[in-house]
Amino acid sequence: MSEHSGGSPTSPTASRGSLAVRLVRSLGPAIIVASVVLGPGSILANSKVGAEYGYGMIWVLVVAVLLMIGATALSARLGASLRGTLCQELAQRLGRPVAAVIGISVFLVVACFQFSNNLGVLAAIEPLAGASQWWQTAVLFGLNGAIIAALLGLRRLYVPVERLMMALVLVMLIAFAGNLFFAQPSLTEVVQGFVPRLPRADDSAGLATLLPLIAMIGTTFSVAGAFYQSYLVREKGLTVDEANESLIDSIAGISVLGVVSLMIMVTSAAVLHGKVAASELNSAADVAQQLKPLFGRGAEILFCLGIFAGAFSSFLVNAMIGGAMLADGLGLGGKMDDRWPRIFTVCALLAGMVVALVVTLSGQKPVAQIMVAQSIVVLGFPLMAAAMVYLGLCRGADGHRAAPVWLVAVGAVGMIVTLLVAVDLSRKLYTRLVPPPTVETDAGISDARGEVAAK
Repeated sequence: MSEHSGGSPTSPTASRGSLAVRLVRSLGPAIIVASVVLGPGSILANSKVGAEYGYGMIWVLVVAVLLMIGATALSARLGASLRGTLCQELAQRLGRPVAAVIGISVFLVVACFQFSNNLGVLAAIEPLAGASQWWQTAVLFGLNGAIIAALLGLRRLYVPVERLMMALVLVMLIAFAGNLFFAQPSLTEVVQGFVPRLPRADDSAGLATLLPLIAMIGTTFSVAGAFYQSYLVREKGLTVDEANESLIDSIAGISVLGVVSLMIMVTSAAVLHGKVAASELNSAADVAQQLKPLFGRGAEILFCLGIFAGAFSSFLVNAMIGGAMLADGLGLGGKMDDRWPRIFTVCALLAGMVVALVVTLSGQKPVAQIMVAQSIVVLGFPLMAAAMVYLGLCRGADGHRAAPVWLVAVGAVGMIVTLLVAVDLSRKLYTRLVPPPTVETDAGISDARGEVAAK
């Protein structure tokens, strides 16, 4: 019989208790990843899909969540089994330029999209406090200033960030569950939504109505978030011996993402489908305003509370991902507490705040920044997915393959999805950047798509 060092036999109860403690200890990294994914864009995308398709596309959300679980689990395993961080391993095996391209790509995407998280915070507060530019400016300065002060002042960042993200995710669960209670969806139709089916021809008026569906997949299956999971596992101190616990953390954390996303989609399907066009929902705040006449002020406040929690959680972790990836890609360290990740995180925060202030005060649309970010995504995200698959096939610190074959296979499926999205996005970007040639006819001037303008 095996014994403890103190001489007492190991009991099943003690063993179960020890396992429970290990499981609880492992929770956290995937919750942080879920918190960055559950931002204003994800809230809006799920709301638009519910408004456009009702309950019919729930199965697509399930597939996206499963892909995210697979990518997050693979990244967690890599973080626990490799000697160095992902960028350090790539630099050692493939050369520093490969790691630098990934780090720079992630940082530029984060910097370009950080402004949307600033605007998301304002959107959550606006229905409750008005739209004065003075207080909006004060909120952005105050929020960014407080976070920057914490980043530069705290000696150790991981534990405070983990606890804050858990609290914000709990707020989102409570807020969106409250809206779901008001909505009273059809349980039968919800169950039917888990059965795969493609949109019927009469379900949509054209390709434009598929965009919310594509956006939902993109915001749920976040390759950058999954990639960063390996860094969080190392911050947590999990080892290869705790691989099963890190897998449970990935499943539990990303499942929370799926549950919150499902509640948002089902609420929108129950109250907005057939009543509000998805094209009328241009921000998460628009969704809150649509709920007010149906549910009253209480539901609007609940939804805005959920938006704020989602925007603020994404606001902080998004910038930290960019800072850590850029620093590590350049060989300057990838831990939260290292100097350069903190400096680059502050840079990402300042860039997002400045763009958000320009947009807020001038009313301009940040089209250029979105175009730049989309262009970088085409290269960066498939490259990150391919890097995780490659490292999963390499040897870890213990001499064995860094990840099981089945987990690498799941990651490969996710990589293929990112490639398909990248190809589709490349086509859309090319169409926007290179207008089709025009030809002059008797009826007027026609482009290659057959659209005619009168002479």
